[in-house]
Formats: sequence, C-alpha cells, structure tokens
Amino acid sequence: MSNTLILASQSPRRKELLSQLGFQFQCCPADIDESIIENEMAEQYVARLALEKANAVAQRCNENDAVVLGSDTSVVFQEHILGKPESLEDCLAILSMLSDKSHQVLTAVAVVQGKRCKVDVVSTEVKFKKLSTNEIIRYWHTGEPQDKAGAYGIQGIAGQFVKQIQGSYSAVVGLPLYETAQLLSSFGVSSALTQE
Repeated sequence: MSNTLILASQSPRRKELLSQLGFQFQCCPADIDESIIENEMAEQYVARLALEKANAVAQRCNENDAVVLGSDTSVVFQEHILGKPESLEDCLAILSMLSDKSHQVLTAVAVVQGKRCKVDVVSTEVKFKKLSTNEIIRYWHTGEPQDKAGAYGIQGIAGQFVKQIQGSYSAVVGLPLYETAQLLSSFGVSSALTQE
C-alpha cells in the first residue's frame, strides 16, 4: 500500500504535472516567508524554499507516514533571482533584460517523510527571442505575467518568446517530471505506472 502523498502547493500547474505522472495526492498550501537571505545563492534559495514548504505542511498534517512534496521555481539572470512583477514597469524591466539572451530556471523538489528528507535542484537554460517594448506591454495586459516568477509563463502565451530550451521543460513550468518521479519512488510512493 502506498503512503499518503501531499503536495505542498495550490499551484494549478504543479497539480496538473503531478497528476500527469499518475500519482494520487492531496493539496495543502504552505504559507512560508519567501524572502531571500543575504548572500544566498539562487540554488540554495530554491532548495531551502522547497524544503521549508514541505516541512511546514508535514508539521501541520496529522498523518505520520505522509510523504510531502514541496517545490519552488526561480528565474535567474546573471546570478540575480527575478521575482514576480508588481507593475507594468517591473515587467518591462524584467523582460527587456531577458530579451535576446539566455537565462536559467531553477526548480527544486523536496520530499519529506518524518525525519527523512531529500532535495533535488534542476537547472534549465531558456533563450528568448528579441522582444519589443510593445510586445511586452501587450503581454502584460493579457494578465499572464502578474503571478509568474521572471514575469512569464512558458506554458502560456509567452511560449512564443522562447527560441531554445536546454534541460527540463516541465521544470520551467514548475515541476520536473523525471526527478519528481525518481524522488517519490525512493520514498516508496508509487504512481499508476509503478503499482503492482
């Protein structure tokens, strides 16, 4: 019998990706402080947040054998973590910076069960085409960039900005499928494919 799996997120994209793998799970959002610690590298930041999300939910749920999955995604350009845009000006600044250049998307996946935990960080390189100011303004008004790290969603309208991707597409969306399945399997959580 497989252990209860809890996704420490309410992200519709993460729910969809985890469902795609054939896992049965419950959702429980983690409410944590996502501030960056001084001198924290991007990889350390996403790994810490994914683990904190999983731990916060694991401490709240009453099931001792529950396996909790936490994840965090950051868009990184020249070592700078790019957050969610708070205004059109923010969006213009971020997307103008990414225009015609490559950036990294780091997604961390953390799995916690009792005192046991494992974290994996996946790095994907994304190259954008050259973007005009008008394109960015029109994109802002679609409403898509407002709640997205790095001011874009690759699975949406902004997919047309992406010239090239090296690495995991699903990690850019919010959950690396291969690494997530491997991690959960190491905790004895089976998907529809791996159940006997």
